[in-house]
Amino acid sequence: MIQDTSAQDIALESKTNMKKVIFIVIVVIGLFFLGASMLFSSPSANRSIERASVQIATLEVGDLIRDVSATGRIVAANAPQLYSPEQGYVELKVQAGDTVSIGQIVATVESPELQNQLKQERSEMERLKGQLARQELDARRQTLQLTKTLDLAEVDLQAAEREERRAQASIVNNLISQIDLEKAVDDLARAKLSFKHAKQEVALAKDTLAFELDSARSTVSRQALVIDELVRKTTDLDIRATVDGVIGNLLSQQRSLVAQNAPLMTLVDLSAYEAELNVAESYANDLSLGMPVEISIGGQKIVGQLSGISPEVTNREVTTRVRFDQQDIAGIRQNQQLSARILLENKSNVLKVRRGSFVQAGGFVAYKIEGDVATKIDIQLGARSMREVEVLSGLSANDQIIISNYDEFIESDSVLLN
Repeated sequence: MIQDTSAQDIALESKTNMKKVIFIVIVVIGLFFLGASMLFSSPSANRSIERASVQIATLEVGDLIRDVSATGRIVAANAPQLYSPEQGYVELKVQAGDTVSIGQIVATVESPELQNQLKQERSEMERLKGQLARQELDARRQTLQLTKTLDLAEVDLQAAEREERRAQASIVNNLISQIDLEKAVDDLARAKLSFKHAKQEVALAKDTLAFELDSARSTVSRQALVIDELVRKTTDLDIRATVDGVIGNLLSQQRSLVAQNAPLMTLVDLSAYEAELNVAESYANDLSLGMPVEISIGGQKIVGQLSGISPEVTNREVTTRVRFDQQDIAGIRQNQQLSARILLENKSNVLKVRRGSFVQAGGFVAYKIEGDVATKIDIQLGARSMREVEVLSGLSANDQIIISNYDEFIESDSVLLN
């Protein structure tokens, strides 16, 4: 007897449990894709880039030396030019590159006009000397004549005085008349007056002769100065080196006709060097004399100071001169290329970060890194040097930012770093 059908039944899993499992899997997958979608579409990560493709720097507090880079060359501190003192034909005694010593004759200018003028002035000097000697003889002759006139007036005065005394004695004895006495008195007065005028005329005549002789001597002295000046000019036709060094450039040809003050050659004093730097015009207002300068040349660093700043801008650059603190520098040559740092300012206890390409974006934004996300924030930069920049606002010490170029993701508010 068959009681029931239980022996033929097969146990099956519940369809309800299977549906729950499938539902849970679908929900998990949906949540995953939804989270990923929200992650890439949210403002915290508009784009994804490789962390290794960007440069990251940490902000710190410390000293910042504000400087500016420049390039230039070594120049001689003393490189005078030699000029022709007169018009004439130049004869060069040296070649470019020759070593010369101070006082050495390096060129001679032949000036026939100057030589002829010197001969004329010397001839004029001889004429003036002869004229002076003749005036001295005339002065002696005139002085003798004046002395004779004065002596005769004195003799006449003495004779008049004797006649006046004789008349006075004769009138007492009634030997002469009153009229004869008065005539003797008048003759004495006339003799005194003549002698007085003769003395004055002799004195005036001697002063005149002395004045004329002094004038003639002054003319001779002036002519001597003219000759001395011409002799000096003639001597200067032998052009001498003004420094110990080498001949730089020859600015005229051998036996060529040169004008007065025409440049002949350049000397280079190798005992003292300076650096000539070209600085961008944007830093022109920050430069001042005496600023320290670090120069890198030939594997060595040299310290100097700004000694000159050009007042004009050429090709958007300002030319400056740097004087070295030490002159015994080995291994440098004229026109040797160099690089330099001009130290503009030293600031202490400032928030700073390593300089990067992000500065070229204007220095108004930066990407601050928090975890794996870099978020764009507004910042303000201050002083800038070749290696570091000052951060005035928007960041704090120990913050990390991207300092490489932002052109690839500048439009994104945030970036995911993989």
